[in-house]
Amino acid sequence: MASPVQSRKLRILLVPFFATSHIGPFTNLAVHLAAARPDIVEATVAVSTANAAVVRSALARQQSPGRATSVRVATYPFPVVDGLPPGVENLSTVKAADAWRIDAATFDEALMRPGQEGLIREHSPDAIITDGHFFWNADVAADLGVPCVAFQVIGTFATTAFTHLIRDVDIHGTAGAGVVPLPRAEGGGHILIPHTELPEFVRSKKIMDGPVLDRMTASVKRCAGRAVNTFFDLEQGYCEIFTSSIKTKPSYFVGPLSLPPAAAAPAPTTGDSAGAGHSPPCIEWLDRMPSRSVVFLCFGSLTHVSDAQLVELALGLEASGKPFLWVIRDNDTWSPPDGWMDRVGARGMVVKGWAPQMRILEHQAVGVFVTHCGWNSVMETVTAGVPALTWPMVFEQFIIERLLTEVLEIGERLFPEGAGVRSTRYEEHDLVPAEVVARAVTKFMEPGGRGDAARRRVKELSARARAAVAEGGTSHRDLQRLIDDLVQARTEQRQSNSSTLKK
Repeated sequence: MASPVQSRKLRILLVPFFATSHIGPFTNLAVHLAAARPDIVEATVAVSTANAAVVRSALARQQSPGRATSVRVATYPFPVVDGLPPGVENLSTVKAADAWRIDAATFDEALMRPGQEGLIREHSPDAIITDGHFFWNADVAADLGVPCVAFQVIGTFATTAFTHLIRDVDIHGTAGAGVVPLPRAEGGGHILIPHTELPEFVRSKKIMDGPVLDRMTASVKRCAGRAVNTFFDLEQGYCEIFTSSIKTKPSYFVGPLSLPPAAAAPAPTTGDSAGAGHSPPCIEWLDRMPSRSVVFLCFGSLTHVSDAQLVELALGLEASGKPFLWVIRDNDTWSPPDGWMDRVGARGMVVKGWAPQMRILEHQAVGVFVTHCGWNSVMETVTAGVPALTWPMVFEQFIIERLLTEVLEIGERLFPEGAGVRSTRYEEHDLVPAEVVARAVTKFMEPGGRGDAARRRVKELSARARAAVAEGGTSHRDLQRLIDDLVQARTEQRQSNSSTLKK
């Protein structure tokens, strides 16, 4: 008979970065792991104390009748950081001017490692799944004799672009030319990115300098493998490049993690996707709108939009004449132009704070998604089968935009090329005028236009996304393979320990 220690579950500890856009996918991955093999896997998400509520909120959204999540939450203390008030531990809650303080603290090993390592050693997991920001966790895992898997919350298109930019391109040498070329996986020329649209860490390397980047790269190579929130049919050529970059380590493409585990049913085509039960006001409002008539706008949890830009956006939506549902991040300083709400009337709805984005996208009334191109939003709009008007603002969003507009062709730029300067730095980004907003929305929504062609393509990808996570799909198989590999690693470690004791 096996001893209790040998028969216990595979305990996986997941450690995400301090942003809701990372914590959500890590929590979803934990749910998928636990649901895939509930008899084997015990998953715990480890976050700083103030971020525990973010995990619990994500877990609550995963709950559905007949399916309870068995994922646990563990916390460690966030270090004291000059300029950050106590309890501010997430890029979604920090003031825009202080966001760099969280980034700087994240890559400060002396500051951040002790709390995380203390929790890891206390839990003594059988495997660690870590965000790439925390490059020291590969060392901690090696010291404990357990596998460490690096999990990337963005897809392989952006990841391979980063590798190319860091390894093969003289960024400052190309600044004079104004653009940086990115190779296409399918061949046939390059994708051009203006220098101003490159992520800040690539442009300046103020947060992640050479030594930090080298440590991050080395830690990924020491990991037992890499998991990615994508699915093979979405980024096939780039998944192949990603896999070949470290041939000796496995890659697991396990997305879209926003879908429930083993979800095979197609997106709802009528009414509210949540079915029975109370619906929030925005869903009830959508229920009254014609099919594919509504412009849905949401710019994620990290994007700060200036008050002046919000005014132009409001006036542009008014001028478009289209119904719209607009989610605005909490903003105490901005209010719509005088008389705007009266003029718009029941045609528009504004939601401040959080909204059920996946439920909104899956609603039959939504015709287009105006998005910042954050990867979670991209995966959700693909899964729901809704085309996009792209409005990237920061980080890797301008690179991801090219996947939607130039590779997959499921969206178009809202701010046309040549109309003004776009930049990952707020002070360089030109204001997008109201007339540009109105023109882009009305043109994309025209029957028989490019919006319809984009919709047909994204509908095909939606079916493939759901097939990928269904039982037997590519993502479902990779998830099972990840679990099998971690179980095998634990078995080999136990055998090694037993042999050592016998000597």
